Amino acid sequence: MAEEILKMTATTFENLSQPNAAMDVFPINYSEKHIAELIHEIRRRVFVIEQHIDPMIEFDTFEHESQHYLAYVKNIPAGTARWRHTNEGIKLERFSVLKEHRNSGLGRMLVNRLLNDVKPIGKKVYLHAQTTTVRFYEKAGFKVVSELFYEANIPHYKMELVIS
Repeated sequence: MAEEILKMTATTFENLSQPNAAMDVFPINYSEKHIAELIHEIRRRVFVIEQHIDPMIEFDTFEHESQHYLAYVKNIPAGTARWRHTNEGIKLERFSVLKEHRNSGLGRMLVNRLLNDVKPIGKKVYLHAQTTTVRFYEKAGFKVVSELFYEANIPHYKMELVIS
């Protein structure tokens, strides 16, 4: 079933800006069951299987209030992320790219797309970065604003987008 889910294509999405592009990122409607399954399968592989995060932590009560995105490589789902409103501003979270597509620029495309969509809202933008991803987010304009803390038994820093 997992392989079948990941073989689904982007043909059901609106705003296919470059349907023949090698990589692209789209905001999606999480309430569509097959879309939610795509997101869950990518996150299950990255967070639950690779990083050993408890599925009860990974799949939370914020799923339906978040704006989700899917990233595609040659029309195959390969990454996902989401953002949501919080009391502190806009939190970017759940960035995940399948192992075989890492270091391809897809993660950067996800970050850039989310930032392009949330910056016009005019609120503080922040995220919780695993220590291994801090430099990646610094290159996107974020800075560390907290001491080290643990989330799901993984060391993190809170980072905020620097608006210049």
